[in-house]
Amino acid sequence: MGLLKKKIVKEVVKVEPVQPIEVKTLLKWSAPVRPFKKRDREYYTTIAAIVFLLAVILLFLKEWLLIAVMVALMFVAYVLATVAPESVEHELTTRGILTGGKLYKWEDMVRFWFTKKWHDTILHLDTKLKFPGRLMLLLGDQDEAKVKELIQANVQYEVPETTFMDRSAKWLSDKIPLEKE
Repeated sequence: MGLLKKKIVKEVVKVEPVQPIEVKTLLKWSAPVRPFKKRDREYYTTIAAIVFLLAVILLFLKEWLLIAVMVALMFVAYVLATVAPESVEHELTTRGILTGGKLYKWEDMVRFWFTKKWHDTILHLDTKLKFPGRLMLLLGDQDEAKVKELIQANVQYEVPETTFMDRSAKWLSDKIPLEKE
């Protein structure tokens, strides 16, 4: 057997420098952090009654920790319903979305869609990032069509189909309304 000689071929690959994208602001607006609706007394009494009834049932089962969790959640619901949200600046740029002082690049976005809650329009953006997996930005006084046009150049517009949990939550909120419309 003869000796085999391997011939090593070196290829020269020319790498052209990537031209940096000039950061331009396409659209800028200020909006609240979360949707907010002023609640009336009926809302608070309904929540208190539900928590009280569940606490009585859990008291017989000696589930002290679950009672404490329910009271804590009732307190969170009270605070969210009474304290108005602060405003934050959102900015659509040529590189991505700048919100809360953090830039989320277009490459990290998967899809986007719009929903309405009370009198607010919400922009939802799914990301490839572990945290946050979804950005939810209120549009405030911005036009939905204009925002859609600017984002659609970089991210796919796709409304996700409703899941079992979405349908269940809607059914429950329809059957047990916490306040009258």
